Amino acid sequence: MKLAVLSGKGGTGKTFVAVNLVAAAGKSTYIDCDVEEPNGRLFLKPENRIVQSITTKLPTFDSEKCIACRKCVDFCRFNALVYVKDKPMIFAEICHSCGGCSLVCPAKAITEIDRPIGIVECGNRAEIHVVTGCMNLGEASGVQVIDAALAHTGPANELTVIDCPPGSACSVMDSVQDADYCLLVAEPTAFGLHNFKMVYELVTLLQKPCSVLINKANGEYPALEDFCTEHKIPILCRIPYSEDLAEFGANGEIAVWKDNKYANLFRGLLLDIEKEACS
Repeated sequence: MKLAVLSGKGGTGKTFVAVNLVAAAGKSTYIDCDVEEPNGRLFLKPENRIVQSITTKLPTFDSEKCIACRKCVDFCRFNALVYVKDKPMIFAEICHSCGGCSLVCPAKAITEIDRPIGIVECGNRAEIHVVTGCMNLGEASGVQVIDAALAHTGPANELTVIDCPPGSACSVMDSVQDADYCLLVAEPTAFGLHNFKMVYELVTLLQKPCSVLINKANGEYPALEDFCTEHKIPILCRIPYSEDLAEFGANGEIAVWKDNKYANLFRGLLLDIEKEACS
């Protein structure tokens, strides 16, 4: 099963939940698609790591062949090309690597070169295969890095946990598109509820079955509970804030491996997710 773990905002506890789920599962795959700031590997600490460079295509121009027709500039809908002093100039940061400029060039003056945009790092910790996507600083989009990370999804008969980026942007949609089930991590605050509604709308539009885990659940927050009841979203677990969990997180430790109470909690959560996914 491919399980996507999402949250409407950063700091809700999405990665905390994702790494503890794979730790509870044992033989599994963890894919960190939060490519702007991946931190699951800080807890899982994979060994025997292999790094794959991820590249995109960038047009380059042969000034001797260029006939100054400007067809490439006119074609580019992203304004990544301009014509300055009788030669094209490219703004690499906004180029979408569509390849259209080379197709419309009548003089065949445009070729494409590889431009690094990030890495995918693979390693192992015990029976867990750990995959981390990491986008280079300054890149506008991490979708290609996410796609490369998702190519390492585990076999269908094992659990793959996809740690999605926070929010509901294109990168989240790309992370969730092939998931079998979604677990939404919610924070019981007004701000948390507002962002939770957006990510719930996203998974609904994508027609993904989902349930909710409420983290930092010290006391009830009726507005969140009422929203889940109204929309018939199962609340599978409520995890209260605790000093133990804060200490584990600060030390880069996984609660399931440190405390039997949390090992039992996350094993039970996995069983509940499987029941919901099969219902």
